Parts: sequence; C-alpha cells; structure tokens
Amino acid sequence: MFNKVPMTLRGFNRLKAELKKLKYITRPFIVQAIANARQLGDLKENAEYHSAREEQSFCEHRICEIEKKILYAQIIDVTKIPFRGVVIFGSTVTVLQNSTNDIFIYTIVGDDEANCKEFSISIHSPMSRALIGKKKNDIAIVNTPSGSVEYLIKKIEYI
Repeated sequence: MFNKVPMTLRGFNRLKAELKKLKYITRPFIVQAIANARQLGDLKENAEYHSAREEQSFCEHRICEIEKKILYAQIIDVTKIPFRGVVIFGSTVTVLQNSTNDIFIYTIVGDDEANCKEFSISIHSPMSRALIGKKKNDIAIVNTPSGSVEYLIKKIEYI
C-alpha cells in the first residue's frame, strides 16, 4: 500500500534515537505531569492539566509518525555502495556556482532528513534532480524562479 521512502542510515538512526527519547523519557514525564495536575483539583479550570494533555497529544502523534517512517524506510547506506564516480542518493557533492565562484557542499538525503543548516538537500529538490547521475567536472543546470544557474561538480563522495 505504501511505498518505501529512501533514507540514509544516519537519518534512520536519528529517527530511532528520537523515538526512544519520546517513548522512554518524554512520555513518562508527561504522564507524571498529568498525574500531578490532576491532584490540583477541578480539571475544567486546570491550566496545567490541559497543557500536559496537549503536550501528550503532540508526543503521541510524533511517536506514531516516527514509527510509520521507520516502518516504510528504505535504508540506503551509501558507504556500502561501490564508488562509481556518479552522484546518487546519499552522495556528498562539492559544487562551484559558475556565476559567483562560490563553493557549496551538499548531501542528498530523503525528504524527512533535509536540513538547510546542515546542507542536506531533499532527493526531490531541484538541485538534487540536477545533480543525480552527473560525474565530476560535469555541469549541473538548476532551474530557479530567477533563471537557470550552472554548477560545476568538483567532488563526489560516498561518506
């Protein structure tokens, strides 16, 4: 029914760690907060109780969400793939933007792992689509709202 979702081993391990924290640290803390709030009296006017119940709802939703992602994850450990000099899912790519001479390093990851602060870009992003299948010294053309941008592929790593 559901398709497998590509995910790096690092992303999968992060999800497992978050799930463990939610189940064994956050959830018990919230349950205790609810119990403490119940002791304060009338639940209709008990802000602590309502706040803890809302937090519990968010926590349970996130647990379900992570469990589903883990269930449908297709883990791709790029370090186990023989290096063929081609940009693939999980590759770390160093590119030179031709118009500015700026150098960027991107890692191509699954949608849930994408994080601009870590320069991890989604497999479905325009940049990834332009890079996939290219080799060192190839030009990748990324179509942006302000026009096409050319990038020279300087380095490809499977790390």
